[in-house]
Order: sequence, then structure tokens, then C-alpha cells
Amino acid sequence: MDGIFNIYKEKGFTSHDVVAIVRRTIHMKKVGHTGTLDPDAEGVLPVCVGKATKLSDVIMDGRKSYRAMLRLGVTTTTEDASGEVLETKAVVFDEGKIRAAVAAFIGRLEQVPPMYSAVKVNGKKLYELAREGKEIARKARTIEVYDIRIRRFLPPDRVEMDIDCSKGTYIRTLCADIGKALGCGGHMAELLRTATGSFSLENAIKLDDLKALAEQERAEDALLTMQEALRDFPVIKIAEGSTKLLYNGGKIQEKYFTKQPKALQEDEIAAVYDFENHLVGLYTLKKEETNFYIKPFKMLV
Repeated sequence: MDGIFNIYKEKGFTSHDVVAIVRRTIHMKKVGHTGTLDPDAEGVLPVCVGKATKLSDVIMDGRKSYRAMLRLGVTTTTEDASGEVLETKAVVFDEGKIRAAVAAFIGRLEQVPPMYSAVKVNGKKLYELAREGKEIARKARTIEVYDIRIRRFLPPDRVEMDIDCSKGTYIRTLCADIGKALGCGGHMAELLRTATGSFSLENAIKLDDLKALAEQERAEDALLTMQEALRDFPVIKIAEGSTKLLYNGGKIQEKYFTKQPKALQEDEIAAVYDFENHLVGLYTLKKEETNFYIKPFKMLV
């Protein structure tokens, strides 16, 4: 069984819980998730099995989309609703000012990871230090918020937003920073991940439904192929005469491409198929003088 289960993670489960449950359900050891979701958050959590575990970091690197509920006026230790309240302030619910504050967080940003996070400093996770009552200086990391769309204003203190962002973005911190910019503080009251890479809510499956399929020996019905996971990557197909070189991870010149994107770009990652349309792996496009060639980035065979 090689592929990806697009799991709808429900509240109360950690990402590691989900992996353990999938592992027991399908009786396979080679299972891994593609980026953590907090226990109180819910939504899309692709889980790779078999050979597809090689794609975990590729899927993790993809664009993320969230629906978040920002609550203004209340600052918490964890920047979400699970933390202890640190401060409460009166909220002046001015829609124009809220829109302006939110818009200022679209673009490339420097974001400081929260203390309650799995980021490691000197070999120790920040949340472990936070539980010991310690707070340490953290380096800001570059993230990108592609768009924030306000869905609903919910006076007296809530704003629902749809957010598209890069990997590594902490929506909790984004909500807290928006509250800080408005002068009243705030935290993330709810979070739903609506998409990661090419995976979205539309075809996500809950763990109970996967278990029910497994009991009928139909778990594979919910398994998405590696090809589906890579559908956003450019595709290159290789001529039959280069099959042996391709499967041995060799360097293959552009003249042996039988299918390719209209415009080739150096250092772009492409999904490469053999002449019979079998996915072989991800390859990096390189250039020598005027000619392109591919070299292995991640072999899947």
C-alpha cells in the first residue's frame, strides 16, 4: 500500500495520535504525517504510507490554507484558547481599523515562533521549556502570508478569516500579532486547516470512516496516489531508450524528454515518468550551456 490518506483530523487528537491510529488500522509500520496540527485544531492532515513516506517533506513544503477565528481583547500564554489568560482589554470594534491591521500582515514577514511550539532550541522543544515556566529568546523566521480574507465580523470581539500562507507560519502568532497591532491583544479561538498542497477538505476522511473501510478490507478505497499528491508539479516523460538510465538514477538530457512543460526552468522540481507512464520520482532540472537535463531529487521506485 503506497499512497496518501487525506485525513480530517478532529479536535482532541495530536498529529502523532493520527499516525498511530492509521498504523494500527492498516497494519503497516511505514506511516508518517506531513506537518503537525495542534490538538485543538482540526482539518486536513495528509498521512503518507509505504513508499509515499518519501514525499512527506515535499507535501509539508506546500502552500497552506486555514480558516481561523480571531478573538480580540484577550491575550493568552499559548496564543490560543487553550492557554491561561494573561491580560484582557476593552475592544473598540472598528471594522475599518481591523481590515487595515489585517492587511498589514499580508506579504513576507519575520515571525517569532511561540514558546508553546515544537521548535527545537539546543535540542529541547520550546513547549517543554514553556511548561517548566521558562521563556527564552527565539530567532525570527521568514514566512509568507499570501492572502488574508475576512469572512465575517462578529462583534463584540471576533473576526473570522481565511488565510493562505507558507509552511512554518504559526496562525496563533499571526492572530496574537494582529491583536497587538490593534492595541487590544488577541488570540486564536478556533482553527481549521482547509488545504495543504494539493489536499483539501473536499476529499478528506475521518479516522472512524477509515476504520470502517478497513474492517471491510477496503482501506485502499480512501488511498490517494502519489501521482495525485504531485499533480501541481511540472511533468516530464522520458523516452523508452532511457528507461535503464532513468531507473538507475542517471542524468538524462533534454533530447530524451518525450513530454515536458512549455517552459523549462533551472532548479525547478519536476515529476518524472517513464515511457509507460509510471511515476519514477522527483527530479531537479539543471542546465548545461543551452541544454537542460534532469538529475534525481527523490526517487520513488
